[in-house]
Order: sequence, then C-alpha cells, then structure tokens
Amino acid sequence: MKTAIITGASKGIGAFIAHRLNEIGYNLVLNYKNNTDAMNELINNFINKETKNIVVKCDISDFNDAKTLIDTSYENFKEIDVLINNAGVTRDNLLAMMTEDEFDQVIDTNLKGAFNCSRHIAKKMMKQKHGRIINISSVVGLMGNSGQVNYSASKAGLIGMTKSMARELAKKNILVNAVAPGFIQTEMTDKIPEEIKMNMMKNIPLQRLGTPSDIADAVEFLISNKSSYITGQVLSVNGGFYM
Repeated sequence: MKTAIITGASKGIGAFIAHRLNEIGYNLVLNYKNNTDAMNELINNFINKETKNIVVKCDISDFNDAKTLIDTSYENFKEIDVLINNAGVTRDNLLAMMTEDEFDQVIDTNLKGAFNCSRHIAKKMMKQKHGRIINISSVVGLMGNSGQVNYSASKAGLIGMTKSMARELAKKNILVNAVAPGFIQTEMTDKIPEEIKMNMMKNIPLQRLGTPSDIADAVEFLISNKSSYITGQVLSVNGGFYM
C-alpha cells in the first residue's frame, strides 16, 4: 500500500485530493495548521477504512516544523511515495496598498513551505530511489492577476521550483510535476456574487468553473504509473481560460 503526504489537507482542494487518494487505497499523512474540526470531519468521512491515516499539525512555512512533518511521516511509514505541496494562503491587495506582511505571509506558506517540505524529503526519496512530488500552482502563476502580486509570484515560483527539482531528482527516479488550477468551485468561489461568476465564465471556453474533482483527477494521473515518463511539467486544469 502506497503512502502520500498532503499539506494543507483540511479543506478545499487539499481535502478533495485526500478523499481521492483514500478511495484508491493510499495511506495518508495529512498536514494542517489550524482547523482541527475540519480535519476530523475529513477523516471521519473517508470511504476506505482499510488505510492508515495520521495527522500532523504544523506550520510548513517554518523550516523545522516542515522537518517534523517529514520525519514523523517516515517514523510511521517505511516509505513515502508521494508528496503533494498543496498548502496555500491568499492575502489579496493592490500593489500600491499591499503591506510587507501580506507579501511575506503568502510567499512563506505557498513557496517557502513547498521548498521546506521538498528539501526535507529529497534525500529520503533519493535513498529509496523513487517518489513523486506534485506542486499545486495556479493559472495566475502563468498569467498574473490584478490584486494578487504576492499570490501570483508564489505560484509562478512553484513552477520554476518544479522544473529545477525535476532536473535534479530525475536520476533517482523521482518525478516532479505541477498542477495549475484555474477557477475552481470551492467555498471561496461560492461567496462570489453570481453576476461576477457569470462574467468570469464568459472568458472560459468550456463555460463552467472547474470542480475539485477535476484537480484530483490530474493529481491521480500524475502519481500513477501512466505518467512514468512525465516530469518537470505543468498540467493546466482551467477549462481553456489560459492557453
């Protein structure tokens, strides 16, 4: 039975990925920072009760906390097959109004957090001579977005990190890829007024928002044997919004 670490797993896309990997028989190490109730609800709703799941509460933007996450994972499981760097935050503001703290918080979690976890797991995956790392980027990392200088920079940075990591780790049979979601229907987008959502969809050729299942499908493919000759790539899941 394979094992995966998912950061930021308590809600949103991370929770949907956790459900999918549980369904296909993965043991899971589920990381979260604050929302204990959401994490408990997630595990209670897992369909596959035969898998082993552990929860690690820590702040992956902290280098030592991220080390604890990886070390704890290996203490509980012989090998880790997959790391999914999903944890992310937003602190939207226009450039002229954005504070240093708003910029730093987003970079620290979204970009440095992914580095921290990847850094600590790299030698362990190299020793076991296999592994998959999936970085959850965003369409705004490819095209930018007004009011999201910090978020766009963090997600663009993840793409550069993905390509560099893929080149370094390929010799040890470790594949590194990114998934770049477009507008995905989550609790966050549910709060957007219907009129604004309709205007958004005018710019999406498929004329709909994506679903978290669309992202889980992409992740499932990239960690499967069907993608064994794919590394350093960005799989855009955006309905044609950005090509």
